[in-house]
Amino acid sequence: MVGFGGRRARAGIVMAAGTAALLAIAPLAAAGGAAGGRALEPSRFEPGSCVAFAPTSPRPLQRTVYIDVGHGGPDPGAVGVTLAGKPVHEATETLRVALDALAILRPEGYRVVLSRTRAAAVARPAPGDIAGGVYTSQGVHRDLVAQDDCADIARADIVIGVYFNASEDTSDGGSLTLFDTVRPFWRSSLRLARDVQHEVLAALDAKGWNVGDDGVHTDVGYGSADSPADLAYGHLLLLGPAKAGYLSTPTQAPAALIEPLFITNPAQASIADSRSGERAMARGLAAAVGDYFDGR
Repeated sequence: MVGFGGRRARAGIVMAAGTAALLAIAPLAAAGGAAGGRALEPSRFEPGSCVAFAPTSPRPLQRTVYIDVGHGGPDPGAVGVTLAGKPVHEATETLRVALDALAILRPEGYRVVLSRTRAAAVARPAPGDIAGGVYTSQGVHRDLVAQDDCADIARADIVIGVYFNASEDTSDGGSLTLFDTVRPFWRSSLRLARDVQHEVLAALDAKGWNVGDDGVHTDVGYGSADSPADLAYGHLLLLGPAKAGYLSTPTQAPAALIEPLFITNPAQASIADSRSGERAMARGLAAAVGDYFDGR
């Protein structure tokens, strides 16, 4: 398994040299953007990123759910292949799931903020962020920090990261949810992580997919490994604490990050790429939000 939880090292299955044809993010049939949103501090983010959506329920719940949509722009995330041989890009699938979750949560009364609503990255690229069409370690870091910034600007009540797992062994599969134990609200993060893991798996199981439960774990060792500074930090930037000189703006709300499937497993890539699979995962995320706020 490639431990990752947000970004992977630029090697092997994801960012190997000579795979430019695979790194172009597939067009989004159902996710060219989302109508009705308001960009938060748009000068700080790429167009279509850090966008808030008001609840459409006549009884808003006064709760803000921040969904970090994994990867995007120069970073397609992991690349897999379905059973039918179709290339599947993680950044495309995370966006589709997030947009489906958005469509469920707004009528339920939640204000929802998405880190991105299009194929673009979150942070506006700066000199040195991109080389050869993909992110440098600097670019990866800046984009991840921008995702944290958006959550805090949004004043999120909870943070949920949506990513997919990957492995060089295409038989690896299963669902994994991560949280961080060193934050002052870690018990709430653990409860959120358990809700997310349970409900997403239940939604997938209800469709007859036996995905496998890899459990809820701390984020230690799952962070980016693009630089020595990343390795020294040892946490996911979306979930972890502040560290002088590395992260000054950690997320300020209970947070969990789920990798519901392995994009590199052809059977699970097929689920991820299907409308029924995307909708099932979105329903699971929405159910987890309800469980968390209801205190179940």
